[in-house]
Amino acid sequence: MIEQRVRNGAHFAFTDRWGGVSIAPYGELNLGGAVGDSPEAVRENRILAASSLGLDPADVVWMNQVHGAEVAVVTERQPAGEAPTVDAVVTDRPLALAVLTADCTPVLLADPAAGIVAAAHAGRPGLAAGVVPAAVRAMLDLGARAERIVAATGPAVCGRCYEVPEALRAEVAALVPAAYAETSWGTPALDVPAGVTAQLAEAGITEVVRSSVCTLESADHFSYRREQRTGRLASYVWLGSELS
Repeated sequence: MIEQRVRNGAHFAFTDRWGGVSIAPYGELNLGGAVGDSPEAVRENRILAASSLGLDPADVVWMNQVHGAEVAVVTERQPAGEAPTVDAVVTDRPLALAVLTADCTPVLLADPAAGIVAAAHAGRPGLAAGVVPAAVRAMLDLGARAERIVAATGPAVCGRCYEVPEALRAEVAALVPAAYAETSWGTPALDVPAGVTAQLAEAGITEVVRSSVCTLESADHFSYRREQRTGRLASYVWLGSELS
């Protein structure tokens, strides 16, 4: 099943783990190509997901994500089997952008008036490194305006569940105070979605639609922290009803 949201012509979509062809431990709709799953299954799953959204799979841009803050500006379709080694992509072309996660926070951004969209992969390292502000800056450089940007975050591990050592919480919270959290059982934690929302607000983006799904708690979503060897969810952003 794929959840879709539309805001002022901006389309946001988020997969769960069902409806694909992968087998355990990647079952069913694994969209990640670097987790050990069969390449043929991943290819079929990406076709299934794109088709269910009315997208041409060739119009979907993927990333080789490395938990950094580098951003790529995409100007054309992605050659088969190639992806930029970055954690955010931005485009002003009629393309769909995708981000893979299994606990990290997927961040989708769109300025429909300017025809510009972005997707970012915000795990703990990326949050601290500033991948989300970097993606926003890249959008602004292309002509977007912060007050017009609509943002959405997808399923991710929540602050009540993302337990970390006290020193790591202090390190990240020193950079992003809003990420400071405590688990439901009273130990140090980080709230990456809250940190992302705070970074967006600092960039002037106040329209943020946040997912209520915690991947660690939801059996319908992949979670690296829960399962270790598992698949990847995908979050997509594009403009218009369909891409040509």
